[in-house]
Amino acid sequence: MHRQQQIAEWLSTLFPAAAFELTPASADASFRRYFRAEFADGSTRIVMDAPPAHEDCRPFLHVATLFEQAGAHVPHVYAQDLAQGFLLLSDLGSTTYLQALNAGAAPRELYGAATDTLIRIQLASKENELPPYDEALLRRELDLFPEWYVGKHLAVTLNDKQRTALETAFRRILDNNLAQPKVYVHRDYHSRNLMLIKSLPLLQTGEETASLARLRERVGERVGVASNPGVIDFQDAVYGPITYDLASLFKDAYIRWDEEQTMDWLIRYWEKARRAGLPVRDDFGEFYRDYEWMGAQRHLKVLGIFARLSHRDGKDGYLKDMPLVFEYLYKVCTRYVDLKPLQVLLEELHPGAVVEGFSF
Repeated sequence: MHRQQQIAEWLSTLFPAAAFELTPASADASFRRYFRAEFADGSTRIVMDAPPAHEDCRPFLHVATLFEQAGAHVPHVYAQDLAQGFLLLSDLGSTTYLQALNAGAAPRELYGAATDTLIRIQLASKENELPPYDEALLRRELDLFPEWYVGKHLAVTLNDKQRTALETAFRRILDNNLAQPKVYVHRDYHSRNLMLIKSLPLLQTGEETASLARLRERVGERVGVASNPGVIDFQDAVYGPITYDLASLFKDAYIRWDEEQTMDWLIRYWEKARRAGLPVRDDFGEFYRDYEWMGAQRHLKVLGIFARLSHRDGKDGYLKDMPLVFEYLYKVCTRYVDLKPLQVLLEELHPGAVVEGFSF
C-alpha cells in the first residue's frame, strides 16, 4: 500500500487537475507490478512500479525505444521517475493472446500477426544496441536446470556419469545456439506477453518507420493495424540467435499446439523472413534444427526458472506448466542422436513419465 500511495502522489503531480482511480493491473515473475490509472474522462494509463532496490527501468526504456522505432506496438512512455522506479505508460488493454485464444480467437490470425511484428523487430537489429546473448549468459540459463529443477525441485544429486552426460548435452546445445544468425531477441515472446489490440494506430504519429516500410516492400503484403499486437515484458531483450523468440512463441509453456500446426506457422515465418531479407538459413531443414536446439536451451532454462519461482519465491502457480515444458524438451531429445545423453538423463530423472499425454 505504501508504494501505491507513492504512485498516487506522483500521478497527482503529473495531473494536478485530474481525478483518477488507481487499481492493480497485473504483476509478473519479477518485483515489477503494474497499476491502471483510470481518469474521469474515461482515458487510462498504466503505471509500472519497479522498486529501484530490485529493478532497473533503464533497460525497459531503451528497448521500448528500439522496438517502437521498429514498428512494434509497445507501451509508449509518457513520463518517468527513475529515482522512485515509476513509469507512466500507454494502456495496451487487458486481453493477452492467451486469454483471447482460450476464449476461441482464431490462432492462425493471431500467430501470423505475432510473426509479422517479430519480423519488424528483427529487421531493426543492430549490434551493440542490446547486451549479447553470449555463451556466458546462455550457460548461466542452462545451469538453472541442474541447480533448481534437479537439485531443488526433484531433490536429486546427479552422479558423475549423469553430470558428464548433462555437460555433453550443454556443450552441443551451446555450439548450435552460438552459430545461429543474430538479431534482437525479446526472450519471452509468448502468449502472455502479447496483447490483443484493436483499432489502434501503429505509432503515436501514425507514420511508418523505415523498417516497417522496408518490410512492406520486401514481403509484398499489407502489414497494418490488424496485425500489430501489443508487446510487453521486453526489458530483458538481447542480441542473439534468430530462432529464440520463435521457440518461445510456438513452444509456449502456457498453451499447447499440435506440432503440425506449429510447423505450418514456422514455415510461414521462414518464407516471410527470407523475402524480408532476414538472415535465416536457406535450407528449411537446417533452420528447423536450429529452432529445435534453441528450444532445448529455453526448455532447460524455463524448467529451472519455474522451479526457482516455486522454491525460492513461493510462486507455485508455475508448477502446473512444467509437464508441457518437459515434454517439449524430451521430444526434441528423441529426434536428435546428439541429444541422446540428455534423453537418457531425463528418463532417469522421471522413470515413470509418459510422453504422450505427459504426466509425472
